[in-house]
Amino acid sequence: MKIIPARPEDSRLIGKSVVDAIGIEIAESLAGDKHSVDDVVDMFAMLAEREDSQYSYTNTLVAIDDDGKPVGVCIGYDGARLHELRKAFFEAVSSCLGLCLEGVEDECDADEFYLDTIAVLPEYRGQGIAGALLRASIERAAKCGKPAGLLVDPINPNARRLYERVGFTKVGDRPFVHVMMDHMQYLG
Repeated sequence: MKIIPARPEDSRLIGKSVVDAIGIEIAESLAGDKHSVDDVVDMFAMLAEREDSQYSYTNTLVAIDDDGKPVGVCIGYDGARLHELRKAFFEAVSSCLGLCLEGVEDECDADEFYLDTIAVLPEYRGQGIAGALLRASIERAAKCGKPAGLLVDPINPNARRLYERVGFTKVGDRPFVHVMMDHMQYLG
């Protein structure tokens, strides 16, 4: 397995990974009555193709197996760029799904490198891929001169244990789409 920068052709995997990471409940909420979860995946895949989106392939690392198959992703970016990068997301949610989400709380701090999405295909979980993606993303954060930060749902103890094993520590609480999450940072 190796970790490489994502390419535009990884956009569908990125879209599916974002939906996997936000969970089916949030994806169904975004879809509403007029759209499907597949429409939400399509929207995130379209955002992944762009270079001006927080979900851009340019912000994404991909884990590939020994056969070259992409098996996981980690999206991360400088938290100081959140508002600039999130504009594309707000526009896409409005045009693709007919929703207005502006005014949603910031999910990261400007003084951190935010790990927005970490996802591994189900059949590849438990093989150390998420840990490798996290460590590679921590290196990206260090190059940016900021600590890596992320949010984890308090009711997801498996993810929290993974983050703690890699070296993340809870530094506070932060809302994500009006749900309180544990804010963790790698303080190295």
